[in-house]
Amino acid sequence: MSRYLPERVLRLAGPTTLVRRLSSQSVLSAFGDGVFLTGSAVFFTQIVGLSAAQVGLGLSLSGLATFVLAVPLGKLSDRYGAKLVWALSSLVEALLYLVWLVVGDMTSFVAMMIGLGLVQAASRSSRNAYRFDVFPREERVRSNAYFRAARNVGYTLGALLAGVALATNDDDVVRVVPVVTAGLLLLNAALVARLPRAAHHIDTEPLLEVALEASDERRSALRNRGYVAMAILGGVLSTHQILLNVVIPLWLVEETDAPRVLLAWLFGTNTVMAVLLQVAAARGIATVADSLRAQRRGAFFFVLSCGIVLVTHDTVGWVTIALVWIGHVTVTGAELFQSAGEWGLQAELSDPERRGEYQGVSQLGFTLGSVWAPALYTFLAMEWGTPGWVVIAAIVLVAAVLIHPAARAAERHLEKQGIEQPA
Repeated sequence: MSRYLPERVLRLAGPTTLVRRLSSQSVLSAFGDGVFLTGSAVFFTQIVGLSAAQVGLGLSLSGLATFVLAVPLGKLSDRYGAKLVWALSSLVEALLYLVWLVVGDMTSFVAMMIGLGLVQAASRSSRNAYRFDVFPREERVRSNAYFRAARNVGYTLGALLAGVALATNDDDVVRVVPVVTAGLLLLNAALVARLPRAAHHIDTEPLLEVALEASDERRSALRNRGYVAMAILGGVLSTHQILLNVVIPLWLVEETDAPRVLLAWLFGTNTVMAVLLQVAAARGIATVADSLRAQRRGAFFFVLSCGIVLVTHDTVGWVTIALVWIGHVTVTGAELFQSAGEWGLQAELSDPERRGEYQGVSQLGFTLGSVWAPALYTFLAMEWGTPGWVVIAAIVLVAAVLIHPAARAAERHLEKQGIEQPA
């Protein structure tokens, strides 16, 4: 059986050499991020010496800066080429983690968080633009599914390594955490730099800057109101992550009789499902209609999860455990289908010459969702109980309905501009 293991690993990593290379990059990048994210709370409080409130403020200011500059940062990819911006931003991100070693007060912490947030935003926009450019139209969504599965593997490895470091209770070991992250992300930057250039940029990059400056401002992503609305509604639908990581765990601890150790099983189940089922959830998604169907499926599982979890307030014992677990499984289903649908919509409804800018707009929607949803969903579930869960489900249902006309409006906007997706 062992001789078949490499072949099975290759199949999980992707069907082609390029997909496997990008999957390897996704594992390495998430490995580095996972190491620091898992140990960040301890690092910020014990090493930097900040309070929890100060950490929260820094994160909020970083999110605000990212929101304001997401679109301009996305435009960098259109001007200079997605691969170049991705490689450079990945390199700068790696080097910034070394700066954590000299951060020692609130001012430097905020400056660091804002700088890191902006670099990561530029990296995400350019990375996504590159992935849409480098693959044929029919392979874009399925390829992204492999990368999402690979990132889940990387995050798990990072969490395990950081957990070993934290278990030592040694501040000197915790100080090494950002250094390890920097090393992993430097390797990631090297991998990105060695990727093939996307055909779109090979053909057009020398003239791209002139073309963009000369093109009609009506082609701006922000002028595509349907796409902006779609991005905002997509941000609402992507709040399954808030349910997954914040609301359900809090509900389990404070409102049910389920043992806290169940949390480990919940997150373990989510990771396994994301690794093994993301590609299957993305299968067959190539058009706007396919993508909207995936969004409907994601919303269905989101609403179903709300309905299942809300009843656990009144159940006991193994019934509670089973229902909470099923609720977590269904919200993971929402994650799998919504992500696949989102990739399809972004790929099909972006101006090929402005993919980075359109990715910046997409980040606006996601950032908005991550700002309002944690506080609102937590309040609704924990303070209102059953009516609160019904309101959460209603919010998602409305977004799922409205994203259809928004996507069609974005499609009509591109058609009026004479913009077509390359094969």
